[in-house]
Amino acid sequence: MENSQPLLTPDWPAPAHVRACVTTRMGGNSDGNFKTNNLALHVGDDAEMVEINRQTLVRQLELTRQPQWLEQVHGVKVVRARDDGLVRTADAVYTTETGLACVVMTADCLPILLCDRKGTQVAAVHAGWRGLAKGVVARAVQQFTVPATELLAYLGPAISQPHFEVGIEVLEAVFKAARDPHHSEQIAAAFKPGLRPLHFHADIYALAHAELQALGVGAIYGGSFCTYADNNRFYSYRRARETGRMASLIWLQD
Repeated sequence: MENSQPLLTPDWPAPAHVRACVTTRMGGNSDGNFKTNNLALHVGDDAEMVEINRQTLVRQLELTRQPQWLEQVHGVKVVRARDDGLVRTADAVYTTETGLACVVMTADCLPILLCDRKGTQVAAVHAGWRGLAKGVVARAVQQFTVPATELLAYLGPAISQPHFEVGIEVLEAVFKAARDPHHSEQIAAAFKPGLRPLHFHADIYALAHAELQALGVGAIYGGSFCTYADNNRFYSYRRARETGRMASLIWLQD
């Protein structure tokens, strides 16, 4: 019953002992709208199938400890990873321990993976537009003991601008979080007028770039996928409300 899971490996210059991957919807055991590699327990999928998918992933990655899974709420809470089996409510997770994977799950929202240049600490962030506006990325960056200029960031699969139409409330919320005039200009450039009045197409990758740069993170990679357009590889909440979730993982190799 166990199926191997095709994985995406980030293309970024992280230290060799910093490991990271992003799952796809292929290779698991889920069925129906969740086929086949759903890793989320909260979306209505069969819990047994989800657990099989998760443990298959753990074995495939040869993880020596259970990952830190989260219950994500589009907030700003950041937690330290533990391998005690508890699911923690937060939207970002970090660790300095080896063998302990930080995980966030997404299906259009942006997963951001972070590490320092020496590879002493890693973090994973669930960054939808609400999280970006509220400051979850800043909270995650603050957990590192080195300056933001010493961090690397990888932007995993998310919805692309042509498919991400939002109302004016999204634009206003993100603008309120601007850190300086240059940040405001970058935010403005990330929105294009939509066909409907007071609607826009938002570039979540550009918004994340702007936020990270405003925080001092200059080494930013990834950001070339579209979860909505690529139905074969990715789940998309915008495309199908009842759907699964991919996982983005980062850990320090033993």
